[in-house]
Amino acid sequence: MTSDIEREALIEAFLGRAGLADAAREPLPADASTRRYVRLRPAAGAPVMLMDQPPQLESAPCPPEATAEERIALGFNATYRVAAGRVDAFVACAGWLKAQELSAPRVIAAHVPNGLAILEDLGDDLFARVLEQGADEAALYDAAVDTLVDLHRRSPPEVLEAGGARWPLLVYDDLALKAAGDLLIGWLPLYADLPPFSEEARAEWEAFWAPVRRHAEATAEVFCHRDYHAENLIWLPEREGPARVGLLDFQDALRANRAWDFSMLLHDARRDVSPEMRRRCLARYLEAMPEVEREGFLSDFHTLGALNILRIIGIFSRLVHRDGKPRYRAFMPRMWSYLHECLHEPALASLRAWMDRYVPASVRT
Repeated sequence: MTSDIEREALIEAFLGRAGLADAAREPLPADASTRRYVRLRPAAGAPVMLMDQPPQLESAPCPPEATAEERIALGFNATYRVAAGRVDAFVACAGWLKAQELSAPRVIAAHVPNGLAILEDLGDDLFARVLEQGADEAALYDAAVDTLVDLHRRSPPEVLEAGGARWPLLVYDDLALKAAGDLLIGWLPLYADLPPFSEEARAEWEAFWAPVRRHAEATAEVFCHRDYHAENLIWLPEREGPARVGLLDFQDALRANRAWDFSMLLHDARRDVSPEMRRRCLARYLEAMPEVEREGFLSDFHTLGALNILRIIGIFSRLVHRDGKPRYRAFMPRMWSYLHECLHEPALASLRAWMDRYVPASVRT
């Protein structure tokens, strides 16, 4: 394990090679990950961003040919097919997105073994912040939808290559989706002071979700950002078309069902997205993509949206109970509200009955 002093020495050497040894450093607020960002202000020239991802803080990512048993043995990152903070994943994804003329940060320098990169600074105008300041919500969400339209019209390669980095674009498959949904099974009882779910409850849960997961894997057709929401999108109104949406934190990208990023955008844990805005965004997408079958897409949005919401509730339960981060309690009522709306989908009648049987109404508020 690298000590703080050793880590700082690696960073100083990396910045020195990039000509940024004397740049002023401004750490950005931390999130729930093991990665941090620092804004660097050189004496001359534009500011840039330092990405600092110590490799030893994460378990291994998923080898492309690993079996389910091998992935489980490697740990959650491999099971769930997240990039384990790997800088080469970010570099390869960023390069592919930029090649599509979308606004991912330009990678100025990177040292993959040490988990360090210097990136173009896209600024501070996160969608979430400019919306708080009174920006036109419809205009920003229209732009976010248009960027997804642009992405979904392209066929992503199986391997992304850029800047000397190669990274497989794996499928959001059955095992990864199971790991996502089962976060709730494992952590909600601990968060809500409930008894563990019974074997009967777990069996019913699995019986409901297994065919949903199979469908999601079979329809994994598009590049999925996987964390596409107002805290990871930057408003760049001086640019044109889909490039007006700056993209961040896409290193966990997979090939997935087209509804997944819509759930991330419209079931946003950190800000209220109204039912009216959801309807507007979904209608805009379907109008732009007439080849997409409407009823199937909307059903996927609600069904996979419910899975995504339950995944997030499981993550927040873990952050509160295991990691001692009580601030995530504040997001729970919003997530339960989104779930309640999704449960009106006829295909989710069995899930609605499961929730009524096994999760007290007092928890779902």
